[in-house]
Amino acid sequence: MTTTMSRADTLTRDALAVLQPGFAGTTAPEWLLRAIGAGLTSVGLFGRNIATPEQLTALTRRLREERDDLLVAIDEEGGDVTRLEVRQGSSFPGNHALGAVDDTGLTRDVAHELGRRLAACGVNLNWAPSADVNSNPDNPVIGVRSFGADPELVARHTAAYVEGLQSAGVAACVKHFPGHGDTAVDSHHALPRIDVDLDTLHARDLLPFRAAVAAGSQSVMSAHILLPALDLERPATLSPRILTGLLREELGFQGPIITDGIEMQAIAEVYGIERGSVLAIAAGADAICVGGGLADEGTVLRLRDALVAAVHSGELPEERLADAAARVRGLADWTRRARTASGPGAATQEGTAPGTAIGLLAARRALRVTGTAAPLTRAPYVATLTPVANIAVGEETPWGPATELARLLPGTQTATYGNAPSPDALATRILTEAGDRTPVAVVRDAHRHPWMSATLDALLTARPDTVVVEMGLNEAPPRGALHIATHGAARVCAEAAAEVIAGRE
Repeated sequence: MTTTMSRADTLTRDALAVLQPGFAGTTAPEWLLRAIGAGLTSVGLFGRNIATPEQLTALTRRLREERDDLLVAIDEEGGDVTRLEVRQGSSFPGNHALGAVDDTGLTRDVAHELGRRLAACGVNLNWAPSADVNSNPDNPVIGVRSFGADPELVARHTAAYVEGLQSAGVAACVKHFPGHGDTAVDSHHALPRIDVDLDTLHARDLLPFRAAVAAGSQSVMSAHILLPALDLERPATLSPRILTGLLREELGFQGPIITDGIEMQAIAEVYGIERGSVLAIAAGADAICVGGGLADEGTVLRLRDALVAAVHSGELPEERLADAAARVRGLADWTRRARTASGPGAATQEGTAPGTAIGLLAARRALRVTGTAAPLTRAPYVATLTPVANIAVGEETPWGPATELARLLPGTQTATYGNAPSPDALATRILTEAGDRTPVAVVRDAHRHPWMSATLDALLTARPDTVVVEMGLNEAPPRGALHIATHGAARVCAEAAAEVIAGRE
């Protein structure tokens, strides 16, 4: 009886160890504390969990009272995807801006400073960076989250980012293996399919992941994508050929493999989260990320029980679950040792202050400015043409230069505009509301949104003095009296653009 109970307890603890759940609220719920005591080794943080740096520090401290080596993970890419500054916009430009500068030393420094801020708040695992080669400019979910479309550039900056982040004692999680850049579908909504041959995959998409492994990335995140050249039936997250055969055996990665959110529709709609989790661990994944949308005790218990039941039924080998749990615990131990090695004072409260010099410096260097218009000397009218945000970015985070322009040019007026049936009518409305003020048209991926591009055409025909600020991929030809490409919509990117418009750079 003792042996049976011991095995049952071990299975339960191992099943909890491979889960990385989220939760609701800015304080630790009792169910989560109980789960940590019962074997849960990781938790995931999202914007809903963060109010201030001080609150976040208190939250992570409370969590570690239950387990000192707890993995506290966050999806903090900087740039457009920020949880640490979800309501203000990031103090750091994202990958695409860093790729536009193409200074690996700068990328390393930005990642280190971001890691220092995370460590100061008690976060020790970052689901970043994105190592995707954005080979499809119409990609609806990667875009400026990628360093660029050149595999060599993406590879060298992925390695630099990993080195910088981990030098601050925060484990990197390079994503989305084996590459989400050539997709036209957002895996939050459906299963993308990438029809490329193996030669293309190795020469393009896998190059940055090889660089990340060589740079010592502590973890890798799988993608919910179907690559028929590798596996005709299973998406990467559920594919033994991709996770075990390619990533483990061919690329030689031995750290934990973490799934992208298991509740994303690419997996949940086809397999359900319980079966999806079992298949992922069986395929070679070591941790199940869950909680971007599902954040309750019931979800954790369902997944725990599904994994234990799969071991009992023989669908999931007991040694595979044990190996996955051991890899997660090994990563937790790495972060504990990294924290100890950093020494007292290495992650001080200073690191949680909003705004950093390195972030704004990088954002300024990333700007590409064309046109000969003189800086504005009086308050403009800022018209922000707003696309529907993808789920990874979210709708909470403000973007655009209006706030900073209002500080530099008091009296600046602003409004946001969405997709309209008639771009000409929308342009007329904007111009009417602008009056005699110079229009500043702010766009995001104008090349992907015909209504946005057509509205710009109409604005520029009527008011050639219009200033255009592109805060997404700079794929459309520059136009406007002044055209500023920021290569991302972080707060510091907006600040750098406003400085140019107002002649304060």
